[in-house]
Formats: sequence, structure tokens, C-alpha cells
Amino acid sequence: MAGRVAGKVALVTGAGSSGGLGQATALRLAQEGAHVYLTDIDRGGAEARATEIGHGAIGLAHDATSEAGWQAVLARIEQDHGRLDILVNNAGVAILHLIEDMTLELFERQMAVNMTSGFLGMRLGVEAMRRAGNGGSIVNISSVGGIIGLARTHAYGASKAGLRVFGKGLAIETAADGIRVNSVHPGMIRTQMTAPLAAPDPVEQQRRVSAVVPLGRMGEPEDIANCVLFLASDEASYVTGAEFVVDGGMTAQ
Repeated sequence: MAGRVAGKVALVTGAGSSGGLGQATALRLAQEGAHVYLTDIDRGGAEARATEIGHGAIGLAHDATSEAGWQAVLARIEQDHGRLDILVNNAGVAILHLIEDMTLELFERQMAVNMTSGFLGMRLGVEAMRRAGNGGSIVNISSVGGIIGLARTHAYGASKAGLRVFGKGLAIETAADGIRVNSVHPGMIRTQMTAPLAAPDPVEQQRRVSAVVPLGRMGEPEDIANCVLFLASDEASYVTGAEFVVDGGMTAQ
């Protein structure tokens, strides 16, 4: 039985971290038949995650804030397969500070890794998809912080909100090309990025989570990967310019 993205060519950025959203997403796409490229500024991490995934996945070094870096990765993918069908802009960092501690250097770093990388991916990814002429799906990994305000997340939230709105405008521009652009907004997901928020006592940790998440648990990377899979597949052929919140009801309150 063919997979839901069988034969499609996918690029997932920021996929070098063990147990991260990028790895889970790349695995899910590979399980459903895609030719998957995992990229990360950490070459060793990207290659290790690709080996763990199997299914012919390939890990590449990639500074997502560099235009030349994007050009090199896309050239490799087009050399191997002649096209790009799925782009998941997942590369990101969370620099969380009170405003008095948020320096210009930190702010610019936050925007570069989260927003500039997404801009470069969307611009150059669209060019690659247009060259192939087969349409495509771009999924930007944003955050609930890109929709609502949270303490210490002003810069992080601004970068994630930028991905959300940039993608909406691009969806209108690329609709005629059959290129769909959507965003996914994770809530409290169990990854290395959210590990510092954990409490040492399991009971206290559960109390904290239940206080803000109606479903009463943290999400797993696979919860995000499943949403991305839907958006990447032909099942979502009539879905573009949309945002999908995967947060256990956190922002419904």
C-alpha cells in the first residue's frame, strides 16, 4: 500500500536534535514514502538522525540563516531528484528574556534563526517548486507564541508571528502555481527546547501542565509530525494560508 506522501521529495530544516520536532516530522514523512532530507547547522546531528530514521533519509549540514546555504542544499536535492515537493521550515531557537535583558544582539539572533531562515526557505523553496512545475507544500513551524502573548516571549513570539503572516501572504501569491503554504503552532511539546520548563517533581510538573493545558498533558513531537504529514499530503490539497494549532486546548481558554 502506497504511503500518504509516497514518492514526494521533502526537506525538513533544524532536524538534527534527538527527540525534536524536526526528527519526528522527518521520520513520519519517511514512513509514508517520502524521500527525506534532514538539515541542521550540526552536520553530525543531521546525519545521525537520518541514519536512525532509515528509509533512505539523508542528513546535510545547513546554516538556515545563509542564502548560500539554502542554495547549496536545494541544488543537491534537485541534482538527486529534480524537484522539491515538501518544505518544512522547522529551524528555530527560543531566546526568552525579560525586555530589560533582551539586547539588540539577542533580538537579531532570534529573528535570524526563526524568521530570516523561514523567509529564505520560502523564497528559494518556491523558486525550486516553480522550476519543477508540480506544485508543492510549505509548512512553517510557528508556535502558540506566534498567536498569543506570553511573558519573556516577545522576541520569540514576534519571529513566530512573522512566519505565520508571511506564509499567509505567500499562500495567495503561489496559489496559481499549486504551491500551498500553511503554519503549525505547537503548544507545550516534550522536546529539549521545553526541558528547562520541567519541574523536578512529577506531581508538580503535572500540576503546572494541567493548569494551562485542558487535555492535561504535554504534547509529543509525533503530535506535530502528524499535523505536518496531513498538510504535506494531497489530503490537504484545498488547504492553504491556514494555521493549525496543536496545543491540547491551551489557546482555547
